[in-house]
Order: sequence, then C-alpha cells, then structure tokens
Amino acid sequence: MESVIIEQQSRTEAAAGITVVNGKGYMSDAKGSLVPVENVKPEHKLEDEVVRKIVAFAEELSAQIERFRGHTMTDLGDFDALLSQEYGSKIGGAKGNRTYQTFDGLMQVKVQISDFVDFGPQLQTAKKLLDECLMEWSADSRPEIRAVITKAFSTEKEGQVNRSEIFMLLRLDIPDERWQDAMRAIREAMRITGSKEYVRFYKRASIEEKFQNITIDLAKV
Repeated sequence: MESVIIEQQSRTEAAAGITVVNGKGYMSDAKGSLVPVENVKPEHKLEDEVVRKIVAFAEELSAQIERFRGHTMTDLGDFDALLSQEYGSKIGGAKGNRTYQTFDGLMQVKVQISDFVDFGPQLQTAKKLLDECLMEWSADSRPEIRAVITKAFSTEKEGQVNRSEIFMLLRLDIPDERWQDAMRAIREAMRITGSKEYVRFYKRASIEEKFQNITIDLAKV
C-alpha cells in the first residue's frame, strides 16, 4: 500500500514539473538546470501550474478530435463502399469532394480536397513579360492591375510568391499578347505538390435558413 502511495505521489510530482532528487524537490528551468522548488518565485510556480493544466486539457482534446476524425472518415468510407457495392457508384465531385446530407436536409458533412500548388521556373518568364507590360503602360493607366502584379510577385516568405494574388492575375482578361503569354507561362508553372483532405460539418434550424458551420477550429470559435 505504501509503495502505491509513493508511486502516485511521484506521478503527481512529475506532472507538476517537479523532479525529486535525494528526497528534495527541484524544477527544471529553460536552460535545463534544476532549481530547488523553494527558490522558485510564487508567481512563476503559479504560471507553471496554469500552463501545465491548460496544455494537459489541450492534449486530451487534440487526441479526442483525432479519434473523432478517424471515426468520421471510417464511417463515410464504409458508406461509400456500400454505395459502390450496391450501385457501382459513389458520392463525389471534382477532386473527390463529397457532400453527405440528412434526409430532412438540415445537416451536412462535407469532405473537400485541397491541392498544394507550387510554381516552376516558367513563373520567372511570366514576371519578365508582365514587367514589359508595366513599362509600356503609362503610370496612370490600369493602376489596379499594376497593384495586383506587384502584390503577386512580392514574397510572403523567402522564395515564396503570393499564391492568392497569382491566381487573381489569371482571372483578369487582358488582350495584350504578352499578357496572354505570361498567363500561359503561369499555368504551365503550376505544379501540384500534394493535397489534403478536410472534413467540415454544417447544420441549420430549417430549410429556409442558411447552413451554419459547426466550428471545431479553436481559433474560429
């Protein structure tokens, strides 16, 4: 019985960030040095306790969400397999996007595939062509297009262009031959480097109302 109590006490101390050496409690600082518990300021002890408590809940919640996602994808996969077996087809759209809905039309589960896009060397050719266009256009003409081009090729991170602005360029319809060549170069530069599957949940109170996203992302709650 005594050994069980000692073991439980050791676990409690470890969870609290306390290391016991020769019967004396220590807390490790950011440099890895062991500091006697009595030498740690009360406010630092309290902060340590609060953060450990929150992170413990966060880890538990993260594991729960991971299990939930696994169960969700398994359930949907089993349903797809059943449809395929029964009818030789499955629910799906472009890139494997799928929408599942309750019979009353009030709940939805959507699975969406998002591609990761990178750009090859053709992008530099596109930039040169667009620079030529900018040099010929007067400073007062097409200022909004000039702004989009500038944003498109300004790097968000080292070596990475602004992808959203690049895609914005592709939506513009400009008859200039060099512009068209630049857009072709951009399209040929686009490379799919990977993809990720997202699952989202929606609900509404009645058919007349819009679907509301069931938020699981902590940053959006």
